[in-house]
Amino acid sequence: MNLDSNNHSVFLMYYHLVLVVKYRRNVIDDTISDYSKEKFVSLGEKYNITLVEWNHDIDHVHILFKAHPNTELSKFINAYKSASSRLIKKEFPFVRKKLWKEMFWSRSFCLLTTGGSPIEVVKKYIENQGIK
Repeated sequence: MNLDSNNHSVFLMYYHLVLVVKYRRNVIDDTISDYSKEKFVSLGEKYNITLVEWNHDIDHVHILFKAHPNTELSKFINAYKSASSRLIKKEFPFVRKKLWKEMFWSRSFCLLTTGGSPIEVVKKYIENQGIK
């Protein structure tokens, strides 16, 4: 197991994030997913966040990522949701029509610590718990 490190500590912190489209609109296709993923990676660099795995369905995304202990996760998530919402609606006009003036993402999100489990294991656990 390879641990991450900074000046005074070693760590391995994996998180599973689920973001849902506002009103669970069916708007995420491969193109929007790839665009969202690209924005996640570019913004994540500023917050010491590294994307491990990304999967999507038509109305939500599952993101497995690593972070440093001093990363302010809620600030990053809100910054990502805000920036990506604005950019997605600008880049994909059909999304703007479906959501009008609303944000792309729902206000809420699900963030779980994973202990390094692959996203398939986490998704299976979530499905078995009835969380959607």
